[in-house]
Amino acid sequence: MAAAGARPVELGFAESAPAWRLRSEQFPSKVGGRPAWLGAAGLPGPQALACELCGRPLSFLLQVYAPLPGRPDAFHRCIFLFCCREQPCCAGLRVFRNQLPRKNDFYSYEPPSENPPPETGESVCLQLKSGAHLCRVCGCLGPKTCSRCHKAYYCSKEHQTLDWRLGHKQACAQPDHLDHIIPDHNFLFPEFEIVIETEDEIMPEVVEKEDYSEIIGSMGI
Repeated sequence: MAAAGARPVELGFAESAPAWRLRSEQFPSKVGGRPAWLGAAGLPGPQALACELCGRPLSFLLQVYAPLPGRPDAFHRCIFLFCCREQPCCAGLRVFRNQLPRKNDFYSYEPPSENPPPETGESVCLQLKSGAHLCRVCGCLGPKTCSRCHKAYYCSKEHQTLDWRLGHKQACAQPDHLDHIIPDHNFLFPEFEIVIETEDEIMPEVVEKEDYSEIIGSMGI
């Protein structure tokens, strides 16, 4: 329990959530999947997201929604953590920040609805509201395009080759359906919502010991 006058300790729990709750417009805290960017300004490019040891693209690990009270320019603020999954580089981590004022060109001034939107399909959004395109494999900025269909975007030649081998070769002739046929590239971590609670809200006498080995094991940590 936090001492008197001290800031409360906040704990994060990885829990399953419907896909719509993990989209950018919901300002989520989450583990795995593709990053839910707020906007294009300040997003790291392919060079910033390359491992310093092996040069391969880093994997998105988690993000935490962390607005700054009293800072109008950081009313919406998210911290992103990336890592390299290749051995022995996996100890390296990189942190980025993405933020927006409350009044912006992309999201409502009012808080997002707690109800699911009319369209709650599982299709992956690979373009930000700002217009920036995202890599089909990792969800980071994708400045490269498929030279054949010019509809698929990638952060690197490595991810373009991976996607081509795992399905884009066949889907390339059907560019209108690209967002619905993204294969499992075995690059992303499993996706969970991070539910934040203060330490004082968790009563020791009613907390049951839970086994998180399945979640940790599925993330390859």
